[in-house]
Amino acid sequence: MIMEHVPTFITVNGRKVSIKHILERDAVAHDSFEDHTFAFIRRWFSTDNTFTLQTSGSTGTPKKITVTRDQMIASATMTQEALGLRKGFRALVCLDTRYVAGQMMLVRCFVTQMEIYATTPVANPLQNHPDFDFVALVPYQVTAVLASSPHTFPATAICIVGGAPLDPATIKALQPLSTTFYATYGMTETLSHIALRKLNGKDVSTNFNVLPGIKIEADSRQCLVIDAPYLTEQIITNDIVEILDQDTFRWLGRYDHVINSGGVKIMPEEVEDVVGDFFSELHYPERYFIAGEPDERLGEKVVLFVEGHIFSNEDQKTLSEKLRKSLPAYAIPKEVIVLDTFETTQTGKINRLRSVQNIDKTLQKFTLKK
Repeated sequence: MIMEHVPTFITVNGRKVSIKHILERDAVAHDSFEDHTFAFIRRWFSTDNTFTLQTSGSTGTPKKITVTRDQMIASATMTQEALGLRKGFRALVCLDTRYVAGQMMLVRCFVTQMEIYATTPVANPLQNHPDFDFVALVPYQVTAVLASSPHTFPATAICIVGGAPLDPATIKALQPLSTTFYATYGMTETLSHIALRKLNGKDVSTNFNVLPGIKIEADSRQCLVIDAPYLTEQIITNDIVEILDQDTFRWLGRYDHVINSGGVKIMPEEVEDVVGDFFSELHYPERYFIAGEPDERLGEKVVLFVEGHIFSNEDQKTLSEKLRKSLPAYAIPKEVIVLDTFETTQTGKINRLRSVQNIDKTLQKFTLKK
């Protein structure tokens, strides 16, 4: 059994649990999150040198990949060096430990000797755990904390946000806070993030900076290609980027999301940024996305999908006016479709493809008035 840097205990949902009891299977799990967390800890401090990770399925069918202990340690060490994580930091683990984001939080704690405070994932995990030095959150958790108790973000803490892009309104809300926020770029295949983007404070940026040792380039599609020293093969992504220098890139959107409307290629993510500004201003739903739908004349048309919000005639008029003032004609949604609920992956990301297929759950459908 590998026993170096084994902590004496971890704090789980407010109670101290002995690592010895976890390893000897004497610790009682109170829910599935605790069960998965204890199981990963047992595997980590065993003789196992390979681990099976499952992708989220947000861009295709979920798949399993096998990685080594050394690869996970190398990734954790890169994050430690980039963020200045150190022994004694209090790390809040509030992501699903069945998946790479939650598991890598545990590995970072073991490698860096941070104290583990694990809590079952909820919308606002800070509500009962306001004191920490380092946390990883997904966007819906950030927006939930901002909506109810933004003061619970500790002033000196570091918060990394991954899983999906934050909308412009949420990024704006982070600016007055002293907590240091970073957006992360990465995926299961890269063992969590390989690049960080500063979201607030002195060095706020719209660009991602890669971690030390990571090399990047763009392929013929202008999609990001990643060369990490701890990976045996290059990772060819479907993320369209602008390479600014050897260490910096700007994320533009997904290649598999591009809409070809009348010969013009439209990035849904760019349209979503504009929609997000207005939705925040008008207090519309937080869950929406842009996708292409078949069109006889254009090939594909731009469609705005919204979750669970019925638009009045006045709402429709206001939305139309605002979008027409801010978007070129070819990027203005030709149609708005309101679905009852969006389909999501097991990690909580919107599954665009499956959501679009659920037209039978349409609550409202209208064209934007000119």
